[in-house]
Amino acid sequence: MKELIKDYCKQLRWGNSIVQNYADIKADTHEEFLAKLLEIEVKGRELNRKNRCLRQAGFDVIKTFNGYSFDHIEIPASIPLDDLKTAALLKNRENLILYGPVGTGKTHMATAIGVEACNQGKKVGFYRTSTLVNELNDAQNAGNLGKMLKQLAKLDLLICDEWGYIPLDRQGAQLLFQVVADCYEKRSIIITTNLEFSKWNGIFYDEKLTSAIIDRLIHHSHLLVFGGQSYRLTHSTIRK
Repeated sequence: MKELIKDYCKQLRWGNSIVQNYADIKADTHEEFLAKLLEIEVKGRELNRKNRCLRQAGFDVIKTFNGYSFDHIEIPASIPLDDLKTAALLKNRENLILYGPVGTGKTHMATAIGVEACNQGKKVGFYRTSTLVNELNDAQNAGNLGKMLKQLAKLDLLICDEWGYIPLDRQGAQLLFQVVADCYEKRSIIITTNLEFSKWNGIFYDEKLTSAIIDRLIHHSHLLVFGGQSYRLTHSTIRK
């Protein structure tokens, strides 16, 4: 009988969770048994979806808000702290610009928000900005740009880490602008950067392009300013 149940589950593409757990279900009626059986399958699919979202997001390291300190961060009144912790900004397709010195927790916050979004079944893409631009350039040169843009268009949240750390060539800047423009009012973007807006022209080398990117990013956006010393430097073994 177990092999028959296993075969039915395979045909229905229900995986092994029901086969592994149905014998342990305690119920007084057939309806209760069926409800508990289906609950196992639903929860299993939810877990698989979360894990799939986390894998596809491309995070360098999985980080959450557990133990995270907000003491050194200026959070504007336009966004409640709970909206950051629960990734609620995605509902209204709002953006975040996380600005401050290196090592002050910007990437950690961006990742934690992205992980929470994945836990809600949202599609997230985490990129170092230079890596994203290199992939866009490679796709353009290989004639696959349309395919990559379609993949990015499926995201609910795009995270561009280390924005402005490396200057871009003209083609890369134009492609990055295309991505930002495609995201406008369709999906959320989180940017981490240590450069103030007035210095962004040094990234793109084109005042009109820089203005166009800033214009699309700051609309529906919240600016969080990070202060304090570098966490990595403060806690480095060399310094100790």
